Amino acid sequence: MKVSVIIPVYNEKNTIEKVIEKVNAVPIDKEIIIVDDGSTDGTRQILERILEQKDPRIKVIFQPENMGKGSAIRRAINEITGDVVVIQDADLEYEPMDYLRLIDPIRQGKSDVVYGSRVLGKNPVSSFSFYIGGRFLSFLTNLLYRTSITDEPTCYKMFRADVLRSIKLRCRGFEFCPEITAKIAKRKIRIYEVPIAYIPRSIKEGKKIRWKDGLVAIWTLIRYRF
Repeated sequence: MKVSVIIPVYNEKNTIEKVIEKVNAVPIDKEIIIVDDGSTDGTRQILERILEQKDPRIKVIFQPENMGKGSAIRRAINEITGDVVVIQDADLEYEPMDYLRLIDPIRQGKSDVVYGSRVLGKNPVSSFSFYIGGRFLSFLTNLLYRTSITDEPTCYKMFRADVLRSIKLRCRGFEFCPEITAKIAKRKIRIYEVPIAYIPRSIKEGKKIRWKDGLVAIWTLIRYRF
C-alpha cells in the first residue's frame, strides 16, 4: 500500500526539516504532500530549497495566504495518489514510525479509518486544560454519534484514500478533526484506534491551537449531528 502523507505547515521553520526527515525514514511506500499555509518565518524558503533537491517523493504546494489547516488539507487531497492517507503535523509532537501501527488494521481489513490515540499510549500531557479539552471532545463525539473513541482531536488520522475523497469537507481551520470525525461516524464507518507516542509542546514552544478552537470543535460536532 502506498501512503500519502499530508503535512499542513504554518511557521514551523525550526521543525519542518526534521519532520520531513523522520517521515522519509519510515519504511513504507509513500509520497509526501506539504502545503505551506502562507508561512512568514522562513519556512517557505526552507521548502523552496527542499524542492530544488527534486525528490520525487515530495510535493510542495504554496498557499497564497494563511487560510487555515483545514484549507491546506483540502488542497492536498486533490494531489494524493496513494491508497491510504495520513495527516502529519509539521512539529515534533508525533512519531511518524507510528504509521506502521496505523496502517495494520487497514491492511488486515479491520477498518477503513484508523486514529492514533494518545490516550491509549502512555504519554505526557501538554497541560491540564488541553488534556481535559481533548477528553471532553471525545466524550461529546461518543455521546452524539454513538462511537467509542478515546482521542477525537488526535492529529494522526489515517484513511483509505477513496473514503477520504468521498467526503465533502468545508473546514478551513482546526475544525478539520471534528468535521471529518462527524462525517465518518454518520456513515457508520468504524473508527479503529491504536496507541501512539506523543511528546507535547507548549504554546511558548509554538503550539497554535487555542481555547477558541475548542469551542469551534464543539459547535462543529453538534452542527453535523443535526
